[in-house]
Amino acid sequence: MEYLKFCFVFSCWMKFANSIYSTDTLQAPAPIPKDCTLLRAWDGLVGMHVWPACLRQEESVSGKSQREKLLVLTVATEETDGFLRFMQSANYFNYTVKVLGMGEAWKGGDVGRSIGGGQKVRLLKEAMESLTDQEDLVVLSVDSYDLIFAGGPEEILRKFQQANHKVLFAAEGLIWPDKRLADKYPSVRSGKRYLNSGGIIGYAPYINRIVSQWNLHDNDDDQLFYTKLYLDPLQREKLNMTLDHKCQIFQNLNGAIDEVLLKFGTARVRVRNTAYDSLPVVIHGNGNTKIYLNYLANYVPNAWNYEHGCSHCNDDVVDLSQLQAYPNVLVGVFIEQPTPFLPEFFQRLLTLDYPKDKLKVFVHNNEVYHEKHIQKFWEENRNVFNSFKVVGPEENLSQGEARNMGMDLCRRDATCDYYFSIDSDVMLTNRQTLKLLIEQNRKIIGPLVTRHGKLWSNFWGALSLDGYYARSEDYIDIVQRKRMGVWNIPYMAHVYLVKGTVLRNELKERNYFVLEKLDPDMALCRNAREMTSHREKDSPSPESFHMLRPPKDWKEKYIHQNYTRIFSENHMEEPCPDVFWFPVFSEKACDEIVEEMEHYGSWSGGKHEGYAIMNFVVKYTPGRQAYLRPHHDSSTFTINIALNNKDIDFQGGGCRFHRYNCSIESPRKGWSFMHPGRLTHLHEGLPTTNGTRYIAVSFIDP
Repeated sequence: MEYLKFCFVFSCWMKFANSIYSTDTLQAPAPIPKDCTLLRAWDGLVGMHVWPACLRQEESVSGKSQREKLLVLTVATEETDGFLRFMQSANYFNYTVKVLGMGEAWKGGDVGRSIGGGQKVRLLKEAMESLTDQEDLVVLSVDSYDLIFAGGPEEILRKFQQANHKVLFAAEGLIWPDKRLADKYPSVRSGKRYLNSGGIIGYAPYINRIVSQWNLHDNDDDQLFYTKLYLDPLQREKLNMTLDHKCQIFQNLNGAIDEVLLKFGTARVRVRNTAYDSLPVVIHGNGNTKIYLNYLANYVPNAWNYEHGCSHCNDDVVDLSQLQAYPNVLVGVFIEQPTPFLPEFFQRLLTLDYPKDKLKVFVHNNEVYHEKHIQKFWEENRNVFNSFKVVGPEENLSQGEARNMGMDLCRRDATCDYYFSIDSDVMLTNRQTLKLLIEQNRKIIGPLVTRHGKLWSNFWGALSLDGYYARSEDYIDIVQRKRMGVWNIPYMAHVYLVKGTVLRNELKERNYFVLEKLDPDMALCRNAREMTSHREKDSPSPESFHMLRPPKDWKEKYIHQNYTRIFSENHMEEPCPDVFWFPVFSEKACDEIVEEMEHYGSWSGGKHEGYAIMNFVVKYTPGRQAYLRPHHDSSTFTINIALNNKDIDFQGGGCRFHRYNCSIESPRKGWSFMHPGRLTHLHEGLPTTNGTRYIAVSFIDP
C-alpha cells in the first residue's frame, strides 16, 4: 500500500512539473529564411488547397519529423483578410496547412448571428477518409477567419500528448447553441466546462470516427453535433475525448477577454491566460470578440514588439516609382462646419506631392461663409486638377448623404483607383501623405492625426459593448508615437484612403454613411466591419499610419514673426515707466479679429467682475466713442494690442499715463503694451479724430 501511495504522489508531482514547464517555456523560432523546403503534400484530399510551409535550414531531422506528424485542416471558401492573417501566423511557425472548400459557395448559414457551420464538418469528413489509416498522424482542425497561432507545432504536439487523450476539443465558459444541455456536461473542479468546435486536435483515426457520423445538412450546427457526441458517456469513453479545460492549447476569447493579456518576449509576443497561468497556442476570436482578436493580432505572434517594432509594415507595399503611371485618385473634401485655416487647407491640398492630373476633386461645402474661399481657390487653380466639382449648401445634403455621394463617384468610375476622403479641419503637414498611404497597399488606411499637446486622435483602439469609444491598452503609446506601425483598429474618422476595387466589390452598396443615429464615420466603420469575416480591420477596415499635426499653421498665420525674439533677444521697448511694448499678433490676426467683431456687431461698454481673464475689443470713432476718460483698470496687469494702423485707418488716438506724464501716441499694428492696471498707472484713451481705431484688451487678475 505504501508503494502505491508513493507511485500516486510521484505521478502527481510529475504532471504538475510538466504543466509548469509547458506553460512557462517560450520557444522563439528563428527567422524564416528565403530558401524554404516544401513540406510533403498530402494527396487524395477533396477540395483542398495545399499551402507550403518553410523548414528552417538549421532544423534537425527529428524536429522535421515531429512537425510532419501534425496536419492542420481548416475550412475557408474565400481568401478573406482574416484567412490571410491566419495563414501568415501558420507560415511563421511552419505549420503544414490544408485548406478545405476554397472556391466553394458557402452554404453553412450566417454563423456569426445564428446556428450553422455544418459545411465545415462535411468537408472535414470528406478529407479524413484518406487519412484514417495514418495512426500516428495528429490532425488539428481549426477555424481560419477568426483565429491565429501564437505557438508552433512542437508545442502543440507536446501539450496534446500531455493531455493523454485521443481527441481534445477547445473549451469555453459559455454554452452554445443549446443552453438546455448545460446540466449534461461533466462537472469540472476548475477550468472551462463547455465545448467549442473552433478547435479540435486528435489522432487521425479517432477524428475520422467522429466526423464519419455526420449525416446532416450544410446549414446545421457543427458545434451542436460535436456537443451531442461529447455528452454521450459511451461515445466520450469510446473515443477517449476530453476538453482543453485550462486553455493549454486553445484560447477562446468569448467570455474570457478579462482573463488574457499580452506577454512580450524578445522574439515574439504571446497571449497569457491569467486565470490558469497558461500560454495558449491557438487564439480564437469566437462570438463577439473579433475586434479584440484584431487587437491581439496587432502583436501576436510577431507583428510588433518592443525590440524590433513593426515586422509587417513593409509587407506587400507598392513602389509608386516603379509604376508606369500613378493611380487615379478622387479626393473628397468635406466642409461640414465653419473651419479656420480653410485657405491654408486648400493650399496644402495643392502642394501634395502627387501628379495633379491624376487627382479629381469633389468638395461638399455646408457653410455659406466658405463659398468665397472655395471660389477664390477654384479661380486660381481651375486648370490644375483633372476635375473639380463642388456641391454647396443650397443642395441641403446631410453629412451622410454628402459622403455617400463622394464615395459613389469613385465607385461608379471604373478608372478611379483610390478614394481619398479628408475633412477640412485636417491639416496634412507631410506632402508625401497620399503617396505613403497608397504605397501601403491596404484596403482602407488612414494617417494618424492628433491635436497638439492632446491625447485626442482620429482613431479608437477599442469599442465599448454598445459600440462607442473605449480606450485600448496601447492607445496612448500609439498617439504619443511610442509604438509606430500599421494598426488594425475598429474605428477611424476624418481622413482615410479606400481602394476603388473595394468600393466596387466589398463596399458596393450606395449607402454606408447613414445608419440609425450614428454619425457618418461611425456608420461607415460599423458597415465596413460587418462586410466580411476579418477587419485588417473582420472586413476592409481602417489602419492608422503615423503623422502628427503641429500648431504650425496657427503660429505662421496669427503670431508676429518677431514674437519669439521677446524671449531670445529681449526684443521689447519701454516707452513709459513700467510700460512694456512688444510684438504679438500678425497683421492677418488683427484684420480677422476686427472682421469678426464687426460681423458680430454688438458693441457695448460691459463690465466684468471676479478673478479671471477678461478679453474684449474697443472701437473708437469720432462720432460714437472717441476717447476714454482717466481711469484705473480692474486688473493686476493690462495688455493693450493695436489692431489697425495710425495715419492709415485713423487719426489721433493713443494712451496717456498721468502719473508719469507719458503718452504712446503712435501705436503699431499687432504690437502690445503691458502695464499695471491698479494704483500706479492712471491712464486715459486719447481722442480719435478721424477714421476708426480698434484695440484688443486683456485684463489679467492672477
